[in-house]
Amino acid sequence: MDGNVVGFMDIGTNSVRLLVIRIYPDKSYTVLTDQREIVRLGEGEFPQRRLQPEMVEKTVLVCTQFSDLARAFDAERIVAVATSASREAENRNVLLDRLRDESQIDVRVISGREEARLIYLGVSSGMNLGGEFALFIDIGGGSTELAVGGQSGYVHLDSLQLGAMRVTARFFQLHETRPVSRDCYKKMKRYVTLKTARSVQNIREYNFASIIGSSGTITNLAEAARRMFPKKDKSGEDLLTYPKLRKLTQRLCALSLEERKKVSGLNPIRADIIIAGAAILETLMEQLDLGALRVSERSLRDGLVMDHISRGESNGIPRTASLRKRSVLQLARSFPFDTQHARQVRRLALQLFDSAKEAQLHSLDEWERELLEYAALLHDIGTYLSFHNHHLHGAYLIRNAELLGFDQKETALLSATVLFHQKGLPKAKHAECEGLDKDSIKTVAILSVFLRLAESLNRRRLDVVRSAALKCGENDNAILEITSDRDCQLEIWSLTNHLKPFTKTFGRGFEVIKRFEEPVFSLESAPEP
Repeated sequence: MDGNVVGFMDIGTNSVRLLVIRIYPDKSYTVLTDQREIVRLGEGEFPQRRLQPEMVEKTVLVCTQFSDLARAFDAERIVAVATSASREAENRNVLLDRLRDESQIDVRVISGREEARLIYLGVSSGMNLGGEFALFIDIGGGSTELAVGGQSGYVHLDSLQLGAMRVTARFFQLHETRPVSRDCYKKMKRYVTLKTARSVQNIREYNFASIIGSSGTITNLAEAARRMFPKKDKSGEDLLTYPKLRKLTQRLCALSLEERKKVSGLNPIRADIIIAGAAILETLMEQLDLGALRVSERSLRDGLVMDHISRGESNGIPRTASLRKRSVLQLARSFPFDTQHARQVRRLALQLFDSAKEAQLHSLDEWERELLEYAALLHDIGTYLSFHNHHLHGAYLIRNAELLGFDQKETALLSATVLFHQKGLPKAKHAECEGLDKDSIKTVAILSVFLRLAESLNRRRLDVVRSAALKCGENDNAILEITSDRDCQLEIWSLTNHLKPFTKTFGRGFEVIKRFEEPVFSLESAPEP
């Protein structure tokens, strides 16, 4: 049958979800299987920020079963992402390494804003919003994602460290069985109010015509409310209204854990965390004066599907070039720095990358080339805070910017490349390389050396170097050939500062050859005779 089979896996704080689809050439698709399993990966993690061994074990087991199932459908590729529990855990590499070895899947750990973007993409693609904006709310186990957007794009994304499991862990003992007191529920809502204050203030600036809720927490609350209060609203829709939600939570709080498990419409497995989830939703509806919301069964997995199809990719490393570049440029423009210098360094760095690849000095590919381009554009943003330590500040800003379209590994590579473009070479013992494997550290070394050379070639910021290329020499050294129509002796001298890191990275030194290039004048720029 025509079409490519692809699996999409969402490894969340509470559950693992799998969607396997067949994608046809016209970008339509058919669902082959849709699976979900509760794993409670985040149980016991908060606030110590460490995944518990038994939770890791169960997650690996489920992911292995799901990956085997996807391959049984002849999936050519499995796109897997991990969210809140994994991105916050200090020992997440224990999980990621086991998933790579035992489940044969490479998992991308995504930021909160990237998670919000994918959820928005998945939910909005299944609705007709017309020309109006909607507010999207998704309450997960470890975080809550918020977005404001219309059919064609979003205008606001946010991720809050509030989730049904996280808030439960803060206010209850593990597997608490008693009813929830009114005082305890009020404390939860006060806590949520404090945590959501900034986001609520930002969202109030937008005009949105509808509110859409997604995730297991919201769908469970909506279904329980529908069965408990079967009367439909005047619109004829089964909306989750604020009055219904408030009545529902009052009844749920009055029940013991065993009694909550028997509530019609409520998944028994969620009975221990549903009240915390309800507190988050009720508080948001109060703070934003939301009367009712529509419920969507679509989720982050659907966003992964739409993201994948929109790129038209069937293999290779997942990325969205235009989104990524927009995200990088937005960060760059947030800080005043020499943009012309950044463009020149980017041009020279990419020339060095391409020529070195042709000379077989490295075997990196388009993905690493793209990261080098972004590192070159961002390498000086730290000068906004300090000129002498701009590499440190630049790396920090990149690491904490939550660039859209990037996973945690890519952000770490980008940040480390900017960090080491000034001095030193990356090593496993460096804190900045935590979580990076040996190959990734080698990649950072190569990219940072190209970035160093390119910056030195524009040391005076006069764009005196027209082009730069690395070639194989007759002896063991490489040849760094530069072309210029002006004096660039200072740039050539500064290259000697990078001979040692170049030799350590590539196993050979380099010699500089300058070729003079006659000035080229256009009719507009030619001097008067």
